[in-house]
Amino acid sequence: MKSANGKKDDLALAIANGSLCEFGSLGLTGLQNLGNTCFMNSAVQCLAHTPKLVDYFLGDYNKEINHENPLGMNGEIALAFGDLIRKLWAPGSNPVAPRLFKSKLARFAPQFSGFSQHDSQELLAFLLDGLHEDLNRVKSKPYVEAKDADNRQDEEVADEYWQNHLARNDSIIVDVCQGQYKSTLVCPICKKVSVTFDPFMYLSLPLPSTTMRTMTLTVMSTDGSAGPLPYTVTVPKSGRFSDLIQALGIACSLGIDETLLVAEVYNNRIIRFLEDPADSLSLIRDGDRLIAYRLPNNSEKDQLIVFMHQRSDEHYIHGKVTPFWKAFGIPFVATVRNNASGSDIGRTYLELLRPFFISENGSNESNTSVTSAGEENAEAEDAVNPCADIVMSLDDNQKGTQSPSDAELQFYLTDEKGTHNDNKIVMNERLPETGSPSRCYILVLWPEKLIERYNMQPLNMLPEVFKCSFLARKPQESVSLYKCLEAFLKEEPLGPDDMWYCPRCKEHRQASKKLDLWRLPEILVIHLKRFSYSRFTKNKLETYVDFPVDNLDLSNHIAYTNGGISTRYMLYAISNHYGSMGGGHYTAYVHHGGGRWYDFDDSYVNLISEDKIKSSAAYVLFYRRVADTV
Repeated sequence: MKSANGKKDDLALAIANGSLCEFGSLGLTGLQNLGNTCFMNSAVQCLAHTPKLVDYFLGDYNKEINHENPLGMNGEIALAFGDLIRKLWAPGSNPVAPRLFKSKLARFAPQFSGFSQHDSQELLAFLLDGLHEDLNRVKSKPYVEAKDADNRQDEEVADEYWQNHLARNDSIIVDVCQGQYKSTLVCPICKKVSVTFDPFMYLSLPLPSTTMRTMTLTVMSTDGSAGPLPYTVTVPKSGRFSDLIQALGIACSLGIDETLLVAEVYNNRIIRFLEDPADSLSLIRDGDRLIAYRLPNNSEKDQLIVFMHQRSDEHYIHGKVTPFWKAFGIPFVATVRNNASGSDIGRTYLELLRPFFISENGSNESNTSVTSAGEENAEAEDAVNPCADIVMSLDDNQKGTQSPSDAELQFYLTDEKGTHNDNKIVMNERLPETGSPSRCYILVLWPEKLIERYNMQPLNMLPEVFKCSFLARKPQESVSLYKCLEAFLKEEPLGPDDMWYCPRCKEHRQASKKLDLWRLPEILVIHLKRFSYSRFTKNKLETYVDFPVDNLDLSNHIAYTNGGISTRYMLYAISNHYGSMGGGHYTAYVHHGGGRWYDFDDSYVNLISEDKIKSSAAYVLFYRRVADTV
């Protein structure tokens, strides 16, 4: 009869070899859901079937608990996790209630306390780090100063970084789960190159979009050279706002001295400007109406003017005619110098009206060659804009006028909604200070006789971003895991909020960054970044990722072949997420030897066909290294 230790050794050997069928139901134990703890159960089941890690916790791991590590949790997380692993691998099939483990988790990671839904990958990251610190064999961490590469060979520098890391970090987690990647930063100004070699516990891979999205925006000049023109562009469905600006700039032949300012228009006013290039395009809905204003590149020091238009109208209340001002058209946008006068504002607005003027033959003047106001002589200006002399005639004597005459445009400082018209602009006086030094909102009141001189219809025809067809069926987006890896490893500039301090320039720079895989771990954990976050929304990508099961070959994606160690991996576990951001449900698929896969759904454990394990719910993938075939 075998002893308990002998049975444990045989079990560990079977786990390592992936041949568990002779042990029957051992390891096929579910975890009770204690209240939205499916995220925890999914992550734990994946780790509970990780080779060598299970072997370690079924053995005498207590002797390696580090009670002196200030970064650890006095071994409590390791003890609770080890106790849970032993229960999951004990004979019997009754589901285990992980209450002790949950309480320890809540104590040391308050973000996971309570009974709200959380993220299995975030729990996994905390747990692996916590287990490492609780089991760190290094009792006193030496101070290690990273040295610059100084034109040394990458192999020498990488080994130095790795040995420095091991001098402070030595545990079963490092042995099994940690790898190393090369990080290269290049300063865009002085071309300083900085190379570091950093450890990783898992890879977080982006999901590059293969599905494109068609978007229509209206482009409008800010100098009166052209009226509004719609442009339709194609951009990645899960792309960024920078992708839209680039595509739109190409479509409208944007000059190198120009930039685009995109705004959403609703009820004849701008309700938001879209200015952050890192924002997700998911913030733009198909029913939105967007306009892109062409501005000069050097307009940062000028003041941005937003013109809103209103015309006189009337309606009946209890049989009595009541006049009121009604908003119409797309807001105009232009830039003026900071010390502009009321006359400058008037002339600027007239310039913007040029494309809409109806000439004597009844046609629009949108094709008329237009020069700047300073270069146009007054006689030609009056010919193109018959109301110019009327607008410019406003002076101090008319400052108290409350309503325009039959042929006068009147200008008022207003708010973003255009609701106030009690602060009239005087033509020969400097523009009053506003609450916003960079933007000024002006309300323009139109008399009916002037409306007749201009074709304002184009200002009322702003198309939607995309006209939905309810009959069209959207195909499911699909991408290979290798494409995700390539997107992770490609060179790209750092974001504006992640600037790098260049030691040569002595300033923060938006450097370009390139990652390369250098040292691969025995257990490779791959996190698919399905959840995206912005200032306004949270979004989940339902992209179907086609990942290898039996042969993930990374030989073409690693920068350094370390002593002929295999770069081939086999899938053994998946943490799945079903549903939306706000809730959803987590499960785990686990390979249990003999070609058998099981679905761990909290308390329930059921056999599942291997051809069912690939789905758009796959969230965290667990691979183990296998030997290269000869």
